[in-house]
Parts: sequence; structure tokens; C-alpha cells
Amino acid sequence: MQAKDPVNQGLFELRERIGLARLGIMNNQVWHQDPKRLVFTLARYKFVAKMLKGQRRVVEIGCGDGFCSRLVQNEVGDLTITDFDPLFIEDAKARMAEPWVSGAFVHDILSGPVPGTYDAAYSLDVLEHIPPVQEQVYLGNVIASLTGQGVFIAGMPSLESQAYASADSKAGHVNCKTGEALRHTMLEHFHTVFMFSMNDEVVHTGFFPMAHYLLAVCVGPKRPSETANRTG
Repeated sequence: MQAKDPVNQGLFELRERIGLARLGIMNNQVWHQDPKRLVFTLARYKFVAKMLKGQRRVVEIGCGDGFCSRLVQNEVGDLTITDFDPLFIEDAKARMAEPWVSGAFVHDILSGPVPGTYDAAYSLDVLEHIPPVQEQVYLGNVIASLTGQGVFIAGMPSLESQAYASADSKAGHVNCKTGEALRHTMLEHFHTVFMFSMNDEVVHTGFFPMAHYLLAVCVGPKRPSETANRTG
């Protein structure tokens, strides 16, 4: 097939060589139901990618279909993606092609730390699904997966945003937080926490109650001995 404009010829040659990329099973639904949400999700992953640029070993906890994870993979040394649902991991692996192949396996973070040790971890749209009574388990296992100077990024819808969220979006949201509550939670487990707000695809440092989405960049995990007094 020959393109009318030679500038575009490489597009058709790539299609013939590797085929057309497809959306992941989760983002396929997003693209059909509310396409702008995919833009918001990609912006969150771009933020993570820029924050973690240059980190050697990185793990995503709760990757879903892994479609957006490529943005992070492009900026770090080695990315491993994990999810507790085997169907998502199966879908992610089925879509991998060189040079975008990464480690991917099934893991439930509530069952224990991710095997191995990582310089950084991130978890987007996961914490709001963790029952409050299991929050300490979740964060404890995240910390146990990190090096002593590890970085963790958590992203979640704000509590205030839930008044405007669709039924599908709110499904399973049992632990949304205000910005201050998320900051307080993370400071119980990390020495330093940088908080960001997000509206649509724009990340900023604005007023928490007006934020649709929250991002916490956490540095220096506290080990169990450092939190013993707090937990009794």
C-alpha cells in the first residue's frame, strides 16, 4: 500500500509489520463510554512517569489492564506491573510487543509484599477500593516492597468529587479521602509527603476541596519500628 504523501508511508508500513495496537480491556470500555476519561488517566500516568524518571526498578500495584503503564515504562529502568485480577494481567501480556515488553504477574497486595525489592512503586485508583480496616495492611505491604529510600505515589479520587461521580465511577469506592486525610495517612507511613491536586488532566497545588483527584508523592518509608508507638 502506497500513501499519497510519502511522509505518511511509514505509518502503513508499521501497520503491516506489527498490526494495529488495541486498547486494554478496561480502557476499551472507557473509550466507548466516556472518551475524555482516557485523557485524564493518561495525564495521571504521565505525572507518575515524570516523578519517577530515572528510577531503576519500579512496580505498579493494581495496574488494571496496563494500557497506560507504557508511559511510565518509557521513563524508568525496569517496570513490573501487577494486579490481583488474572484477567487483567492476561490481557496486558497479550498486548505486549517489542520494545514494550515488561514484567507482569498476578499479585494481591493485601496478601503480602510484592516479591522482590523496588526503588519505587505507584498505585493509581486503588486505595479508594481498599476497605479502611485493611488500609494498614495495604500500606505495610507496599512499604515492605520498597528499598529504604523508596518512593511511593498514590492517586485516588477526592472525597469531595464523589458527589459528582457516575454510578460506574463510584462502584467499589469505599475509602475516598480528603486531601488532608490522604496527606495525614501517608505521613504515618513515610517521612516526607508531597501533595498535588488534579482537575481533569491538569495537575496543580491548588485547594484540596476543589480537586477532583489527589496525588501523594511519598518518600522514605517508615519501618515497623518507627510506627510502633502509633499502632501500640
